[in-house]
Amino acid sequence: MKNFIQNAWVRKSAFFYVVLVPLSWLFAAIVALRYWAYRAGVLQSYALPVPVIVVGNINVGGSGKTPVVIWLVNQLKQQGYKPAVISRGYGGNATQATSVTSASLPSIVGDEPVLIASRSACPVWVGADRVDAATELLKAHPECNVIISDDGLQHYRLKRDFEIAIDDNTGQQTLYLLPAGPLREPLERLNTVDAIVCNGEKTIANAYQMQLVGEQFYNLTDKSLTATAADFKHKKVTAIAGIGKPERFFEKLRDLGLSFASVGFSDHYAFTAQDLAKIDCDAIIMTEKDAVKCNLFASKNCWVLPVEVNIDTGLTASVLSKLAKK
Repeated sequence: MKNFIQNAWVRKSAFFYVVLVPLSWLFAAIVALRYWAYRAGVLQSYALPVPVIVVGNINVGGSGKTPVVIWLVNQLKQQGYKPAVISRGYGGNATQATSVTSASLPSIVGDEPVLIASRSACPVWVGADRVDAATELLKAHPECNVIISDDGLQHYRLKRDFEIAIDDNTGQQTLYLLPAGPLREPLERLNTVDAIVCNGEKTIANAYQMQLVGEQFYNLTDKSLTATAADFKHKKVTAIAGIGKPERFFEKLRDLGLSFASVGFSDHYAFTAQDLAKIDCDAIIMTEKDAVKCNLFASKNCWVLPVEVNIDTGLTASVLSKLAKK
């Protein structure tokens, strides 16, 4: 169904104009009414005893939020803050507030929270209710003095002190909201956030640009084993990606000079041992987000490309300025 609707966005068929566009008008009305209701106090929002930074986007699909969250955690730590992260835990089945560690099962808490816990070494909690997740986190970790919400730009029930929107140009291609397009909110919503980070081409003048960097691989069964793209030169390689935009990962590998077959999966895909076993190659290369779901059954030919994000330090200064006023 998802692919059918996305294909309709491209084809602009009669179904698109007769069914999807009118539904998007209805969705837009609901979004506007909900936004107004929280701004006017008709719907209640809750403030935490510590500042809240939301990292989100206005379009569906992966835009690079998780690497930005990890980057922000590290930036705040360097400035003496003790940050923590909350998330919806998409892809997991946890409904109550749940603590996440690097050993947590992605099937319960979601793949991105496990990755964040592994990479950031800070408290991470998930829950269907972000207010509840944050409240329970602070009870367990009263030393934390700033909360970062991974996604949740539209979760207005949680008051926030700083909003960062990640833009990957997806929303620039159409003015349509769901289900006639990828937008969760109108493009004008970007005018109200505190900062915009462009993942890819910088199309917004006052935005910060992010770059994903990384060129050293590690073996999933033994992280002490590392490799560069040159080490795979004469091997049969298959790259897999169960992320929002698999092609972005594949393009990164091509930039490193790799030659490979590629297999894309749906975002948050729950990999199984059989998925990997039926891939006939010398090396399987995957993202870190996928790696946390393959840890338990990975074979020696599984390799991971970790990436870091670089963002203009002006964003850090802007965040710190706002936090100083709290």
